Amino acid sequence: MALKEIHHDDPYIIGKNLGTDAANESANLPQANAEGRPVIDLTPEQKYTFDRNGWLLIPAVLNGSELQEMQEFAQLLAHQPESIAAHQRSAMGGPLQRLVDHPLVVGFMNEFVAHPPLSSSSCYGFRLESCSLSYRRLNEGQFGPHNGNGLFRLPGDSHFYRCIPGKAYSGLSRVVWELNPVKKWQGGTLLVTASHKAVYAAPESIYSQDSAIWDTYACPEGSLLFFTEALTHSTHPWTNSQNERLAIFSCYNTVNSKWHDWDPHPDLLAEMPAMRQTLFRPVRAANNLVGERYKD
Repeated sequence: MALKEIHHDDPYIIGKNLGTDAANESANLPQANAEGRPVIDLTPEQKYTFDRNGWLLIPAVLNGSELQEMQEFAQLLAHQPESIAAHQRSAMGGPLQRLVDHPLVVGFMNEFVAHPPLSSSSCYGFRLESCSLSYRRLNEGQFGPHNGNGLFRLPGDSHFYRCIPGKAYSGLSRVVWELNPVKKWQGGTLLVTASHKAVYAAPESIYSQDSAIWDTYACPEGSLLFFTEALTHSTHPWTNSQNERLAIFSCYNTVNSKWHDWDPHPDLLAEMPAMRQTLFRPVRAANNLVGERYKD
């Protein structure tokens, strides 16, 4: 007799009251970003790949004049920061601000980080808690492996990964916009695939950047990398002589947790659309829904 196929498209997620099912609250997740652009949901293959590997690369998301504008601003930020207004002098300044809630970023966060009861059509269910420019010339960057074993982190440690059949939560999650091309093994971030779910301590070979335990990637300019901070990863010295590394590193978290000691410039925050400002609301859970109250 053939086994009956079991689907886990609708996982049972325990709500905060008496074990009720919170899964139906996913309808609260925003379907457009602060600029009205439709959110781009991850495909089933992308969700599976991220959950399995702990990282996901989407090549060539940015192109044309949009990418050129961001490259030029990032170069100014690296070489002539004084030419930029003080409150815009950051990796969220000028055109780069549009990256913080890019439709693909919101789609990823809705799936792996957002808390649906603290989401709405005008309020993100996740937070942005750091954003920086990574500019590296030849031979810059220092190898230093860290993190991993995210299934077993204690409460209060944002570097966690949790999963049940049909649903996963990433906790502290990294987004990297590679504005310049990256050649494999020449300076892109090093990653230990699936180490976010590791149950053993890392072997000694982890301390060699030449170990076969490490993975990395190549990508064209304008590519987008996601990885969970629960994954073991490291900087890799930049050895690509054809171009510098020009990347925007952003870190997202749940609305009730904060790891980094960082906040955006208040004048930059004030100029953002109201919905984008919800990325930086205070850290808590109770009633932390802009414009509404957390429904009991």
